[in-house]
This record gives sequence, C-alpha cells and structure tokens, in this order.
Amino acid sequence: MARRLLTLAAALLLAPLAPAQNVTNADLAKPLRNEWLTYNGDYTARRYSALTAVNRQTVKHLSLAWTSKMTPGDQLAPLTGYSKVRPALITGGEGAGGLGAGGIKGTILQRDGILYVTQPDNTYAVDARSGEVLWHYYWKTRGGTHIGNRGVALYKDYLFFETPDDYLVSLETKTGKERWHKKIADVEGGYFSTPAPIVIKNHVVVGTGNDLDAPSFLKSFDPETGELQWTWYVTPQNPGDPGLDSWKNLDAARHGGGGTWVTGAYDPETNYYIMSTGNPTPSWTNGNRGDGDNLYTCSLVALDVDTGKLKWFMSTSPHDTHDYDSAQTPVLVDGLFKGRQRKMAVTAARNGYFFVVDRVTGEHLLTTKYGETTNWSDRLTPRGGPYPDPAKDASIGGSLISPASGGTVNWQPPAYSPQTGLLYQYENNGFSDAFLTDPDPRGAMGLGGKEELSIGTYSNYISGIDYKTGKARWRHSLYGQGTGGGGLLATAGGLLFSGDGSGNLVAFDTANGNPLWHAHIGSISNAPQTFLLDGHQYVIAASGDTVYAFQLL
Repeated sequence: MARRLLTLAAALLLAPLAPAQNVTNADLAKPLRNEWLTYNGDYTARRYSALTAVNRQTVKHLSLAWTSKMTPGDQLAPLTGYSKVRPALITGGEGAGGLGAGGIKGTILQRDGILYVTQPDNTYAVDARSGEVLWHYYWKTRGGTHIGNRGVALYKDYLFFETPDDYLVSLETKTGKERWHKKIADVEGGYFSTPAPIVIKNHVVVGTGNDLDAPSFLKSFDPETGELQWTWYVTPQNPGDPGLDSWKNLDAARHGGGGTWVTGAYDPETNYYIMSTGNPTPSWTNGNRGDGDNLYTCSLVALDVDTGKLKWFMSTSPHDTHDYDSAQTPVLVDGLFKGRQRKMAVTAARNGYFFVVDRVTGEHLLTTKYGETTNWSDRLTPRGGPYPDPAKDASIGGSLISPASGGTVNWQPPAYSPQTGLLYQYENNGFSDAFLTDPDPRGAMGLGGKEELSIGTYSNYISGIDYKTGKARWRHSLYGQGTGGGGLLATAGGLLFSGDGSGNLVAFDTANGNPLWHAHIGSISNAPQTFLLDGHQYVIAASGDTVYAFQLL
C-alpha cells in the first residue's frame, strides 16, 4: 500500500495540469464554432459547426493526428513510450467500485486545448494537441446499470457529470479534484443516471432513467453549492395535477415511468428547456395505466428553466405500448414553414415518426412517418400523435411490429444543417415479434410480461429529412449491423460525419449523402465532433475506449 501511495503522490507531482477554463454563460450561449462546450455543441442541439477548413474539397486530406486509449478504474495508466508522465488519478465515490466502464459513448467537450472524456464512473482531462491524459477521476460506484455515460457539463472552472449510481459530481477542471457530489435518485429504486448535464444560467439540469414502475423526473442544482433548486416529475404525482385524467388513477401515474435520459435544447428567447421523455410503465400492456395518453411520457416538453414549470407539451407517442421512448434530442430550427417564419423544435422519434412543433407556443405543425416499414399505428390523435393499433400490441400468438423496440433510432443525437434545411438522423427499419407472456396486469411490471423475438432488419439508412415536408430528401444505405454509430455531426464545410456500422468513420456530402472520405478505425461509439486549435480544424471520434483525432495534412 505504501508503495502504491508513493506512486500516486509522485504522479500527482509530475502530471501536468489543465489550465483554468472560466466558461461563462455568454460562452455557453454562442453558436458552435471553435470550441465544443456543451453536450450538443450549443443550445440549439443542431450539432452544426461553423468551421469550414475541412470541407468537400479538402476532406480527402484528413489524416490521423493522434490516438488516446483511456484506462478506466483505479489502475494507473501504463506508460507506453508515448506518454511523458503518468496522469494524476483522483478517486471519489461512496461504494466499492469495480464495475466495468464500457466504451466512450458520450460527447467530448473541448476548451482551451483540453478535452474532457467520459466512461461510466470515469472522467479524463486530455491534451487536445497530443491525446495525452492529464488527469483521471474515478468514482467508486455503489452499483446501477453501467450502460453508458453521455459526457460532462462545463461552467466557470467546474465540471459536472452523472454516475450510474445516481450522483451528480462536480470537479475542478484544472486538477480533477472533487468539489462536491449530490444524490440525484436512489439506486436501490432501480434508477441509473447516464445523461450529460446541461448548464443554463445558474442551473445544472440533470435527468435519470428507470426501467421499473418508478416515477421519473428532471432536477436542477445550483452549480456553486450543489443545492437542489427544483424538481419536475414527468407524470402526475398528486391529486389535481395536470395530465392526471390521462391515467387510470393516481397510483398508476405515480408509477408511470417517463425517463429523462437524453439532454435537450434551450431557447434563450422563451427561457424554455425543451426535451423529450421516455416510455410509460408497464411498457408493453395497458396494465393498470388505462387507455389514455399517459401524460407526459413519450412527449416533447418545454419547461421554464428557472422554475421547472411545464409550459407546453406534444405527445409524440401517446399511450405507448412498445417501449418506444421518445427520448431523442429535439433540435431548434428557425425558418419558413408553409410560408410563415417560425421558431420550431423538430424531432425524429424512436417510434419512426417525425414531428415539427412551434417552440414558442407548442402548436403542432407536422407529423410524418419517416421509418420505411413503421407499422404499429393506425391513426393520429387530433394533436398529431400516432396512436397504437391494438392489433400490433404484444399478444399471446405474437404481433409483428416495426420498428423493433430498439427503435428506428435510439439515443444517438441527430444533426441539422441550416445550409440544407435537413435534419440528419439514423433510420433502422427492423422487425420483431412481440409475445405477451403474462396477460395478468400484475405481471407486466416495467419491461416485463412480454418476450420479443427479433425477425431481422429490412434496411438501415442515414437520412436527410426536410423539416418542411417531413420526407427524406436523401437516404444513404448502411450495410452493417444496427445503426451507423453514436450520432452525427454537420459542418458548414458541407460535411456530415458519422460511423457507417461497418467500422468506418465517414464524411458524407450534406447535400446528397454521397460518401467523400472514410477511415477504418472500428465501430464508432459516440457522435463525432470538431474544433479549432492553433489554426487547425480537428475532427474527433471514439471507438470503444479509444479517441481518434484527425486533421488536414
């Protein structure tokens, strides 16, 4: 032990430190360009970079600059001959740790030449010029589902991230030293927290997930003290709460699910935080939740960020019966719609439908089916929500549904280019047979009471969806398994970066989907990003536990 402590002390003394970051609210409000400061790049969630050095003409010269492999857990990273010194290892947490970290599935933030990389329970500061790890913070977990971590939030000289055992942890950016940690939810209740927090004004907004019959919520914490500011429950919790009449009774609503596991967008003009919510529970049957819309699960919602009060909603999968969480990232779009200038929120949902909503009023503007084989709904509600066809509900004899419960798309963030007016999104057209294995509603808790047999996939695409029509202007076929990767990036250079499901990082032409460049680095596990440093535009992406950085030769 003494030898180990000595090694740690030496590492702390020798390791270089990240510079102070001092990220302001004004920085966070800027459109995405030289730095990447929030989960979606900026508050619009477009993942559209204004950088143009890497473009349709120059992308063929994009070459590997460096790679960096993360070493999770409490083991010191090995010296490889590349690293100058061992990075500092800082530990925290309230458990024994020891659970696997998995791959890098989150957004990597960049500020002043420092990257912030995450895996579940692990956060790293990495030199953006060389890939060298500067410090590593390891959270010793109490448990929880270690399915992924979507990244950190930056504000002033602080970092914020969530843990699978449901804590919000704040670190100093310069050293990785912990400032404080606060409980978001009870891991014993089946909660697990994967989202990247978002800082808006003096709020750190966090969500969580749960696959049991538990209420879901969004919370806001003070970035300085970590004190709780407000909580918004997705489903009604008290008599008289709005939306209660969409449930069979109050008890069903209190156990109605509606996870908040994807980071949303923010509109400074209205002060609305706009996000999407997960499925109701029990997931596959009416169970005890009745035949109503089960508000505000599977919905696009707008909350006042200062109070956490609901301002409007659009139910994008009312009365969901197929585990089609609507927890996809909404994107803020400004433009003409049917001849009128509009401020809109658009989303391509897991259930295979595309929606356009006026983000000021919540007025429904458009619903279209973008999934090529989507078959589970037979009608739209008066507000444009696709309602499930009872013939496609899980049944004892089996019901053929498309998409499968994994969705036409899942958590992977889309991108939007104002140059083309297209929303770029994955489109997985799979089929499965849904069997009801327990017709007793008491057996339908959470995801239970059913079996799902995968039938296969008809087609996989990256699609460019015109927000004015809801139709794909182009589709690029993917021939690997599942979707193309961990999300998309659009640039003013006319490029769309993504994995292709076959181990390649690909640059497509945003106008027509034609591939222009690729690098075979393995399955892409997060959304690619770009930033400008020392006059060079970098493009980065992760595959498993390794970050790859590219720049022009």
